[in-house]
Amino acid sequence: MGPVKRICCIGAGYVGGPTCSVIAQMCPEIAVTVVDVNEERIQAWNSDQLPIFEPGLQEVVEAQRGINLFFSTDIDKAVREADIIFISVNTPTKTFGLGKGRAADLKYIEACARRIAQVATGYKIVVEKSTVPVRAAESIQRIFSANTKSDLSFQVLSNPEFLAEGTAISDLKNPDRVLIGGDETPEGQRAIETLSSIYVRWVPKTRIITTNTWSSELSKLAANAFLAQRISSINSISALCEVTGADVEEVAHAIGTDQRIGNRFLQASVGFGGSCFQKDVLNLVYLCEALNLPEVAQYWQQVIELNEYQRRRFAARIVSCLFNTVTDKKIALLGFAFKKDTGDTRESSSIHISKYLMDEGARLHIYDPKVKKEQIMQDLSHSTASAEHLLGPHTSAPHTTPL
Repeated sequence: MGPVKRICCIGAGYVGGPTCSVIAQMCPEIAVTVVDVNEERIQAWNSDQLPIFEPGLQEVVEAQRGINLFFSTDIDKAVREADIIFISVNTPTKTFGLGKGRAADLKYIEACARRIAQVATGYKIVVEKSTVPVRAAESIQRIFSANTKSDLSFQVLSNPEFLAEGTAISDLKNPDRVLIGGDETPEGQRAIETLSSIYVRWVPKTRIITTNTWSSELSKLAANAFLAQRISSINSISALCEVTGADVEEVAHAIGTDQRIGNRFLQASVGFGGSCFQKDVLNLVYLCEALNLPEVAQYWQQVIELNEYQRRRFAARIVSCLFNTVTDKKIALLGFAFKKDTGDTRESSSIHISKYLMDEGARLHIYDPKVKKEQIMQDLSHSTASAEHLLGPHTSAPHTTPL
């Protein structure tokens, strides 16, 4: 295969959009097209109001869009023309059937693989960007093998994303590592080299790690599980601090100065949120159970249990501080996204705490500069209490004056 001229990314979400925008900026001679079935989302990527907020993203998109960065709903055309195809679609936790509540649902990944097999010709490198369970690449490979036409050949690589929302652009431009997993065959190694040749334009070679496919897939799950574990660990200590009179911030600072531990992810809080940590830890739990490792599964399940306990404990403390009743009391929540510098509310601790307080009859006034009122209403609409009735007039759109 000659030099890469065209890249296609299926999925215009929190991973696909920023990743491809940075690749386009760093590789001006490569045409990068991001495609999605969601027309509204693609229109937003082509407008002044991008569908996601990320510091620095708007500037990168505006600098490259229409030059070598394109957003389109024409999936088939982009797939046919691309040398490398990234799959960056959602892999939500299953809500039904075997593995419900823990296993990853691969229906979108599978649909992508079938679409690629249907329309592509020539040699293609297909890259998993979505966070997937171990051996998902094998599933993609089998779909291709079963559907491949004589004029299509391919290699499947795993290239998990380690960006964090809120710092995605700097994470992409200056990553700790780029992980690429592939077959240990000569063809697989050549595909790894081709993908590496893109990243090496701006990432030092020493930070590009190559592994077999399964190691790459598992490394993503393991990294997120270890980070989530640190948060649950310090939160467990915060519960102990509150009943003994110790100060959790002082304890965190004291242990964080130990270089073997480090100070990151040691801020005690209301627990972790976001689309990754809970999903990936549950995925790991399910994987361990499926492979008959119940003790390992229980160990990682406890990270989730502790997170849920911390949220319940925090909400219960609010109620107990207000004379054990919050009925008709006005409570302000400053911040609704799962962390700062993002508009993403997926699995946000604010949702869990808001629902708990609403079920107790509290009147909530919520403000977040990056989250639209409609999103807040949608996230809280499944509460047993009426969201319309219990949310105060200050529930904000992005430009509402803060409380």
